[in-house]
Amino acid sequence: MQRHYGLDWLRIGAFAILILYHVGMVFVPWDFHAKLPGAWWVAVPMMASNPWRLALLFVVSGYASRALFLRNKVPWRFARQRSLRLLVPLAFGVAVIVPVQPWVELTSRYGYPHGFWHFWLHDYFRFGRLGPLVLPTWNHLWFVGYLWVYTLVLAALVAIVPARARQAAQRGFAWIMRGPALLLLPVGWMVLVNFVLFPGGRETHALVDDWVAHASYFPAFLFGFALACAPATLAGFVRRWRESAGIAILAYILVAAIEIRWPGNTMPAPWGTIFSVARAVEGWAAVAGLIGYADGHWNRDHRWRPMLTEAVFPFYIIHQSVIVLVAYWLRATGWPVWLDAIVLVAATVAGCWAFYLIGRAIGPLRPLIGLRRHASRRTRVDPRPAIA
Repeated sequence: MQRHYGLDWLRIGAFAILILYHVGMVFVPWDFHAKLPGAWWVAVPMMASNPWRLALLFVVSGYASRALFLRNKVPWRFARQRSLRLLVPLAFGVAVIVPVQPWVELTSRYGYPHGFWHFWLHDYFRFGRLGPLVLPTWNHLWFVGYLWVYTLVLAALVAIVPARARQAAQRGFAWIMRGPALLLLPVGWMVLVNFVLFPGGRETHALVDDWVAHASYFPAFLFGFALACAPATLAGFVRRWRESAGIAILAYILVAAIEIRWPGNTMPAPWGTIFSVARAVEGWAAVAGLIGYADGHWNRDHRWRPMLTEAVFPFYIIHQSVIVLVAYWLRATGWPVWLDAIVLVAATVAGCWAFYLIGRAIGPLRPLIGLRRHASRRTRVDPRPAIA
């Protein structure tokens, strides 16, 4: 497989949107670890990416996993390589990076009386409840844990399913996923998950009881894995990207209109059902449109791509802790929403770059922040994605 630069750019953009989304979480009424005075309307632009950002990341991760699997060839070797690459930064993140988030939440919302160091040394590693929280926690790093689990399941499937059956499944995927089915089948599955299999279910990000998330994201991961060896399907996305983007925009307009009319999940029947279906349509149509556009217009290299590709994982590890800590400090300023937002975005970007550049330069820290131990001789950065 040749490297797909378009999906690299898509992955970079998706994580950039994720950082902005988590900044927005500070201001909307939705639950988050740190809150500042905001406005309900902030949720409206956030819904432009809410239905598809994670599904897209799992599709891209599945696609890249196919390339990594072909490079490693043997399932156990693939699983070992991915385990080392994902579990080391996950453990480091849970132990060192994430703890500031529950400390801020407990201090600002539940009256926790102690400072951070007391919390980290005496309360964080209790493996039980402290107030409403179960500690330790992985918070935003749930994505890394889920990706590791999906990778192990994939490796096990490849190991136990005969080669002929896998080849038949790949051919079946290529035959089915063409034409209107590229949109209709995934949207139908998302509607089935939300209205038939798990009606009213919510994602928990707790792994063992998160069936709504698994039913949504594991198929997306497998879809990306199969897409990597289905050029006709990828070409179908390219041909239909305008159509897909148009459908996604129309669905988002409907979602936004309902949210504006009934903010805060207060819409009456049948508007609640229409809202959920529109979100499902927006979610997959946006993924399809973005993949098609990326393959048709972004599949080319640039001198910045290797560094940005490598920086994505460290940015992801650190960004939410920076957001939560800066938001905690901003509580006492009384600044207007727009100024808080500017400071949060600027501080988060600066903190992410500092974390990446410092960690990149110190050899023993590289594996802890998701980088390979040694940089590429050609670029001095790792051109292959870690969280892929």
